[in-house]
Amino acid sequence: MRIKRNWRRAVIGILTAAVLSACSGSDEQTETDESEITSTSSAAEAVASEEAAVVQPESPKPLVYEGELELPVNGATGYASVLMNLKATADDESETIAALEAGTAFEVLEEAGDWWFVQTATQSGWVQHLYCFINLPDVIPSIIYDNSNTYASKFVSSGKAIPGITGQALYDGKAYNMRLGKISDIVPVLYSMSKKIHLAQQAALAEGNTLVIYEGYRPYSVQKLTVDAVTALAAAEPEVMAGINTPPWDTNWFIATSVSNHQMGYAIDVTLAKIDAQQQIVIGDYAATAITSYTEYTMPTAIHELSMASATFTGPVKSSSPTAWLQATLADTMNEAAILLQRYCTEAGLTPLASEWWHFNDLEARFATEQNSSKGEYLLDSTMSEGPTVD
Repeated sequence: MRIKRNWRRAVIGILTAAVLSACSGSDEQTETDESEITSTSSAAEAVASEEAAVVQPESPKPLVYEGELELPVNGATGYASVLMNLKATADDESETIAALEAGTAFEVLEEAGDWWFVQTATQSGWVQHLYCFINLPDVIPSIIYDNSNTYASKFVSSGKAIPGITGQALYDGKAYNMRLGKISDIVPVLYSMSKKIHLAQQAALAEGNTLVIYEGYRPYSVQKLTVDAVTALAAAEPEVMAGINTPPWDTNWFIATSVSNHQMGYAIDVTLAKIDAQQQIVIGDYAATAITSYTEYTMPTAIHELSMASATFTGPVKSSSPTAWLQATLADTMNEAAILLQRYCTEAGLTPLASEWWHFNDLEARFATEQNSSKGEYLLDSTMSEGPTVD
């Protein structure tokens, strides 16, 4: 990609110099026969036309990526979810170049087995991608991303606004993304989870629908702020207290009081929408789909309604079990759209949360990283993305 950019700059420079030189020559020649001017101009135009034909090759047809995501990972932004060693080669026994602090952003340059070759702001090397987040918009651009907690939180409880939370920007999570050519949401999840989300989106697209993701990674500071605010509201509002603490439910089912799956990177909050319009776009060397108009389906509640009104099932289900939910009874409020969303996600390998119709976990990613999981003690507010290329 960098070679192509340099080539384009060189061509533009040559043509610019030629034009400036021609202009300078015409200024110095003050008395020229009109026929000579016409002849010279025609000749120059012919030469310029021939040069243009040589230096402006026809744009190649964008490629259709065939892999486990919509776009290849090269050029995408990744993040160290925990303290990680940057290695000289794709081998755990190789020299450690540096230690990457949790939350360090990097560009993924290459994938080789269980490893990524990455470029941070200052150095390059190899990391094991098991413990890495990837920015979802970089690799699944057809999904709609609307991280409301970064601009106007939708968190409420029993329909009541939560002081200091509802309508507030709780953290920075948008940045200009060079790969996408626009300001975009930053939505990180564990790399292994992104492949399941891709499967769910492909199933939705096949039926004229799309996922709308409201959050992936959430900083622990935001989690704690929300817990404290909901707890205070519940103490003052009996209706709110009843909504989160009526057996068999308790507060922890609606907003975790400790480090949660959002901090660990294996959870998404997601709803479903009908596609009204879409178009094909080009990102780097590849074709991609962009949803340009959509209508969200009506769900059991508004997203981020923190109360038992949002429950998926009639009671708690062990959240660490990938199969217990199969024996659970759906809540009466679970409508056709919510059940369809659940089908897309569960058939892709995700597990529903009993208390929130919008929340799905990747338990395989959880178990694979549980010995060294993220604590969410950092903000992810920048990207290093570049367009994916074949070179």
